[in-house]
Amino acid sequence: MFPLRDSTPSKNFPYLTVAMITVNLLIFFFELSLDTRSLNWLLQEFGLIPALISEQSYSLTAYSPLLTSMFLHGSWMHVIGNMWSLWLFGDNLEDNMGPWRFLAFYLICGLVAGFTHYLINPHSTVPVVGASGAIAGIMGAYFLMFRDARVLTYIPPIFIFPLPAWIFLGFWALSQVWYVVSGSGQSVAFWAHIGGFIVGMVIYRWFLRTDPETEPEVPV
Repeated sequence: MFPLRDSTPSKNFPYLTVAMITVNLLIFFFELSLDTRSLNWLLQEFGLIPALISEQSYSLTAYSPLLTSMFLHGSWMHVIGNMWSLWLFGDNLEDNMGPWRFLAFYLICGLVAGFTHYLINPHSTVPVVGASGAIAGIMGAYFLMFRDARVLTYIPPIFIFPLPAWIFLGFWALSQVWYVVSGSGQSVAFWAHIGGFIVGMVIYRWFLRTDPETEPEVPV
């Protein structure tokens, strides 16, 4: 399933969401400009490698890839899928949190997602990159804040349905659990997705604006 648009309008232009998308795309274009050797070095230095954290857990710098890995991507499909989901769901959270609280929320979700992956795979030597964990946190918050909104969804090969957000996002979350339980999709950090989704549901209320005028409006 692929989300095409949602039914929740933004009250304000999502400047921070656009800025984060722009930063991620610029970094990805930089990755494309590198030769294979330089790209591998970049991923080794700034991607999340759990085994390195395990070996250097006493050093604060060992944890920096939890942050830097969030801004790297492995392919066009990877970055496009993540940035589209950020655009689709992030603008509404930015509306209700304000740009700086939203940025803090995004980064915390990404850090917790990366740390979840580390805890489950402490000896893995494979670099993990991508904003998926942080975006999963956004989806977790959206799941609770806008559960009755509609997400226009493309279901291959030809079907398009307006699904309630709680069904679309609930199915997405359950699919991540299924991938973990089934052992399929070994090249994807599904535990990071699960960790991000859960922390997004748990902490989003702490980041909402207190102004009653900014309470989320959910069109049916």
